[in-house]
Amino acid sequence: MTLDSTNKTILIAPLNWGLGHATRCIPIIKALQDENYIPIIASDGIALELLKKEFPYIQTLHLPSYQIEYAKNGKNFKWKLIQNLPKMIDAIWEEKRLVQKWVKQYNIEGIISDNRLGVFSPKVPSVFVTHQLHVMTGNTTWFTSKIHQYIIKKYTQCWVPDLENAPNLTGKLGHLKTKPFPINYIGPLSRLHKKEIPKVYDLMIILSGPEPQRGFLESKLQKEILEYKGNVVFIKGIIEKEQKKEEIGNVTFYNFMNTRQLEQTFNESEIVLCRSGYTTIMDLVKLGKKAFFIPTPGQYEQEYLAQKLDEERIVPCATQEQFKIADLSKIKDYKGLSQMNSTIDWELLFEVFEK
Repeated sequence: MTLDSTNKTILIAPLNWGLGHATRCIPIIKALQDENYIPIIASDGIALELLKKEFPYIQTLHLPSYQIEYAKNGKNFKWKLIQNLPKMIDAIWEEKRLVQKWVKQYNIEGIISDNRLGVFSPKVPSVFVTHQLHVMTGNTTWFTSKIHQYIIKKYTQCWVPDLENAPNLTGKLGHLKTKPFPINYIGPLSRLHKKEIPKVYDLMIILSGPEPQRGFLESKLQKEILEYKGNVVFIKGIIEKEQKKEEIGNVTFYNFMNTRQLEQTFNESEIVLCRSGYTTIMDLVKLGKKAFFIPTPGQYEQEYLAQKLDEERIVPCATQEQFKIADLSKIKDYKGLSQMNSTIDWELLFEVFEK
């Protein structure tokens, strides 16, 4: 990319809720660079740390944490979020204040927010990225969806990383009966690419998401894989300063992988065991992989997506409590996630910043 005085600076800010929002921003950041924009990354926690590792030469800014905490019991997930709501609102107000200051300080001429509700400015074109036009919270889904849609309305555009028409990945999660604000269905986002290379692992396990549920699943699977006969690569999803590798029997453990390593390992693996987070689903679509899902307990969105794809006989699933390693045998009877024919026209999408 050639830098000159005409390059516009775009602030891109993913939510720190697991790693999914950060990883799906990677192709957006690369596209911004390819189209001669200057990205500035803003986030917090492990999301910011991951993006620093991916883009060590891009300027980063620190946003306040939403302090999202998961309940130890998945049934209490919603009530735990309600308890944390005052802290979350404080963080949203603080990030609003920071963004207004940064727009002037860094001459920011466009904003891309991936589910950060306060990253917006009326002074510059602002885009909201989400696959959740409906926010599923059980018996309060109607209320939370209306609030979310009200917030999205203030943005210049909403980008949904899915296809507009059936078949699609998100179902009712990412589709409304009417369009109350400008929506662009941009197609699935993934930082990964499919490669035809020899298989090394029979099973790839990749964990993600906030604690304590990530840790609970890690403990359970470390016991379950003792009964698995093939070669396993187990990526814990813990972002640390240095990568750690450990081999125990037929299992190779990593604390985390960067994008290049992850892409290679996905392509080297026959089947994948993981959460049903939407970013992971998009990665599996890009790679055309067969998988098994264990949704995060109490997270309605992941439970809906896992159930949808199970009912469509695409990917089988089980609850975290009930999963047994023998359940992986069901994968052979399901179609698997196939590649979707969609090409993102970044030049057209970025026209929003030229108006």
